[in-house]
Amino acid sequence: MIHSQPAASATRILAGLLETRTGQQIAPSRYWRIQTALAPLLKQYAIPDLDALVAVLSDPDNEPLLQESLEAMLNNESFFFRDTALFATLRSEAFPMLRERRAQRKTLRVWCAGSSTGQEAYSIAMLFDTEREKWAGWSIEIVGTDISTSVVERARAGRYSQFEIQRGLSVDYMLRYFAQDGEDWVIDPAIQKMVRFEQENILKPRSDLGRFDIVLCRNVLMYFGPETRAIAYAKLERSLEDDGLLMLGAAESVLGQTDQFSATREMRGLYCKAVPGRTGLSALPAPFA
Repeated sequence: MIHSQPAASATRILAGLLETRTGQQIAPSRYWRIQTALAPLLKQYAIPDLDALVAVLSDPDNEPLLQESLEAMLNNESFFFRDTALFATLRSEAFPMLRERRAQRKTLRVWCAGSSTGQEAYSIAMLFDTEREKWAGWSIEIVGTDISTSVVERARAGRYSQFEIQRGLSVDYMLRYFAQDGEDWVIDPAIQKMVRFEQENILKPRSDLGRFDIVLCRNVLMYFGPETRAIAYAKLERSLEDDGLLMLGAAESVLGQTDQFSATREMRGLYCKAVPGRTGLSALPAPFA
């Protein structure tokens, strides 16, 4: 048990490492999160305190431990159908609009950036499955990415605790899309096959994922500083089809943050590329094949 308060310099250094490597900021008023997040790791490696951890991490040979420390500090909060109003908008407005616009080519690509342990991406897959007759003959690709190796592995496994499964899921969805295995719940293989998870850093992507019809980047940019956020918006803009849609978190907005996106008039919480002369989705170009 760690009882002493970590030196301010240690928490400041660790917060700086997190921002440099991942773009995520931790405000000084929330430095207590660092101690809480790293306490299990300190115990596991018998490191007495954060000062000692910083000293250990200064050795380049300890890169694996640095990565483990960074992943422990990341905020990976997620649950199924988080912000139900936004998912309702996707189902009732965004998806029907995209289905009409992609009717000729019958393909749809969805990117969940910062997908954490997979609940958001699997929620999207479940939405499509509940209306599978409307998407018959379509090729739907859902890609979830996250900077953390451990959460990507968990997402791929599709295995959740009783607590995780009850957050956001109705009993009907639990029984329809999950099977109980001991104390865990495992997602239906058919839903699992609809989603591909990759380890990617939105700020420094390792590969080109191509362009998407809809991008969900929710509760990610709020942890970035202004300069880092600008880099992220530029990446999102490049990754979105010209008439595609961007969804941010319920507490996030493009207003005052970027001139690359503008709010849609028709769908609250969704944004489109800010093309000169366009005012909202009503002025989007005609559907293309």
